Amino acid sequence: MEYKTFKVERVENYCLITIDRPESLNALNSVFFNELDSFLSELETWSNVRVLIITGNGKAFVAGADIAEMVNKDCTAAISFSQLGQKVFRRLEKLDKIVIASINGFALGGGLELAMACDFRIASSYAKFGQPEVNLGLIPGYAGTQRLPRLTGLANALFILCTGEMITSEEALRMGLVQKVVDPENLMTETLRLAGLISSKGPKAVRLVKTVVRQGFTMDFDNASQLESESFGSLFGNEGLEGMTAFLEKRKPVWP
Repeated sequence: MEYKTFKVERVENYCLITIDRPESLNALNSVFFNELDSFLSELETWSNVRVLIITGNGKAFVAGADIAEMVNKDCTAAISFSQLGQKVFRRLEKLDKIVIASINGFALGGGLELAMACDFRIASSYAKFGQPEVNLGLIPGYAGTQRLPRLTGLANALFILCTGEMITSEEALRMGLVQKVVDPENLMTETLRLAGLISSKGPKAVRLVKTVVRQGFTMDFDNASQLESESFGSLFGNEGLEGMTAFLEKRKPVWP
């Protein structure tokens, strides 16, 4: 299926989507959210795809939400628009595949919220980050107020949210907002290397890592540890058996 707001490339065990509205710096609109929602339904059926990469075309990853679409909304319509974005980003977060944001340029407002819904973020040294909504008399609407402090800590999040200022990739790295910063010409090479590395690991184990970490993060420690034990045990006799046997036999595992 073809989409108007992004391009899809599927190669072996990973899939790359490139947000493709460079004339608006890839601004997010309702068409994008509905298309991404449909794409995620399609992606869920691609069992051999283990990693999803999201990037942007041009000088922006995503420079925010589409102000032209938002400006005439009333309160009720604005709430619906917020909830649509939240729903789709939550689906992305809960996807049973690892999602990497490959941040090539501006990741502002809704763009940063999209990046934060991914599992981790690799950034170009030229990338800029921010939540500039207060400059417009607004606040983030796609759960940015909730994800940002969970990633950067409370004070860093309030600094970004209340000043509306952009920060550099190095500042984002220091705050824990991104996991790696690379030269622009190496961004996709490094992202694909990581996608290949993850795809080479036990697929059930990687899926369980994501599930256990994300679910456990909102649970109390004892119940989260019990979840880990049960998930750990579920891999014995199948994928874990192959992985451990391959290790002992000094060969590469053939994942079931």
